[in-house]
Amino acid sequence: MMEPVHRIDGSCADPCAGRVVVDWPKALWNGGMIVGSVAALFHVTPGALIVFAVLTYLTLLLGQSIGMHRLVIHRSFETHPALEAVLVWLGVLVGAGGPSRVIRVHDIRDWAQRAPDCHDVFAHRRGYLRDISWQLFYRFEFDRPPRVTIEQRQLMAHFDRHWRTHQLALAAVLFATGGLPWVLWGVCARVLISAVAHWSATYLCHAPMGPAHARHAVIGAGVQASDLRVDPADAWLAGLLTHGECWHSNHHAFPESARIGLERGQPDPAARVIEALERLGWVWNVRGPRPEGERSDLLPLHLGQLPAAMEMQAVRTPVEAGRAAERGGRHAVEHGHAEGPAVTGRGNRKAHPLLP
Repeated sequence: MMEPVHRIDGSCADPCAGRVVVDWPKALWNGGMIVGSVAALFHVTPGALIVFAVLTYLTLLLGQSIGMHRLVIHRSFETHPALEAVLVWLGVLVGAGGPSRVIRVHDIRDWAQRAPDCHDVFAHRRGYLRDISWQLFYRFEFDRPPRVTIEQRQLMAHFDRHWRTHQLALAAVLFATGGLPWVLWGVCARVLISAVAHWSATYLCHAPMGPAHARHAVIGAGVQASDLRVDPADAWLAGLLTHGECWHSNHHAFPESARIGLERGQPDPAARVIEALERLGWVWNVRGPRPEGERSDLLPLHLGQLPAAMEMQAVRTPVEAGRAAERGGRHAVEHGHAEGPAVTGRGNRKAHPLLP
């Protein structure tokens, strides 16, 4: 069985009840990045664009995907404290907040999505502009919030308190090296594009309308993830740009795995970096998907099963899941699209436990 979101105690919480409210510190921070990004358009230099591209990719790859997501949040591998500190620092430079905030946002979303139903802010059911505005300027205020317990270590506490200070330090270095254009592109535009790109991939891998398809369903979960639906010839580009995070159906099914691109044709640059670090002896205990005998909470899906899945009621047990899969397979054969495209309709407002 899948490990629970162990930092969350949701026994008395409700993932549906609450309201979206303006988060003024976050809104002012991201609003400032937008203003700086607009200014960057009037200060374009080759050096500034190179700094933007290199810093954006490396901080998202090494900091967000490897450091924050696969190491700090999911503990899919272990490493030396010094290397962990470097990876987390790079994650802080992404500009989404300190480690505790990133963990809290991620774990609450995971907990909510695994419930039979949750608020739209966690399920990404609304339109793209509404969803991205929620992520940039708002927060969710629960009527009955879950209890979140995050281990406080000295280094993490420092990053939590001073994550904006690290952006200012980077800005000072960039200004001394390349002047204002390097600051606008290396800090403002980078932070904004990192946030928008990250949440765009998240949205497309969860929203029912997204150009995606699912390979697994988590039984009982109100929100299912999908993989980005791309032409096989373009899979390398999707994997490269998202650091392997776009194969999100795998991640929902196997959050413990350090490798997200599990199948052939699913490039995962972050996993490649982790494998290289393992060969160097810098990381160890790298985890993979749990064994076949521990997957009773999963329903393997084929693309043609999804039309039938739309009409099914919530799957709650492995027995019901097996019956659902059988009905879906018959539907695919009868309609001649066993290998056809995934369903991309928005569907009902309330997410179905088998819908991507």
